[in-house]
Amino acid sequence: MSALRRAVARRTHKERSQPAERQKKYGLLEKHKDYVLRAKDFHRKEQTIKNLKRKAEDRNPDEFYFAMQSKTTKNGVHIERDQESQKYTDDEIKMMKTQDLTYVQMRAQMDLKKAAKMRETLHMVGEPKNKKIKFVDDGDDPEEPGGADNDTMSLKDEKQQKLYKSMKNIEARGQRLTQMAHEMSLRNHLNGTGSKQKKIDKETGKAQFKFKKVRSK
Repeated sequence: MSALRRAVARRTHKERSQPAERQKKYGLLEKHKDYVLRAKDFHRKEQTIKNLKRKAEDRNPDEFYFAMQSKTTKNGVHIERDQESQKYTDDEIKMMKTQDLTYVQMRAQMDLKKAAKMRETLHMVGEPKNKKIKFVDDGDDPEEPGGADNDTMSLKDEKQQKLYKSMKNIEARGQRLTQMAHEMSLRNHLNGTGSKQKKIDKETGKAQFKFKKVRSK
């Protein structure tokens, strides 16, 4: 009987809307569905606190984990130490940044040299390896170029355009890496020791830094 009662479609009863006068006086009041959500959230948090309290009561005071060596507590609150700052020293971090700068400079030089080499050899792409020379008499007219020659020229132009586009992309990437290396080098100098003075160029609006001369040992 209960299964049959659940199978029959029943009307869903909805709450009436809040009267406009009451809304002006009391504001937007809570409905039953809002109360159900709030009550479920409250009981869930309450149960979580109970579980944590039970877990703290059952904890063995003599237990030890290796993670405790890298953590500390302040007023009963766990504070995790910065692992990266303890993992490497200042000299090691500075050396790794220098290696990154060296790699970026190397990649920029490789791209710029490759683009320059492609630019030098670009005009030779598509030229025939073997040339045929045809001799004609004074009274004869040379043959007009046919469709095959036009097709060859179109293929040559298409190949040149692809290589030219590839060369432009490689050259632009090399220029971006060069700019990136310059910015990394400037950042390393700014993070270093020594007095420095910042100036703004009025014409370009870019920042310029002037470092104090230090005598090297």
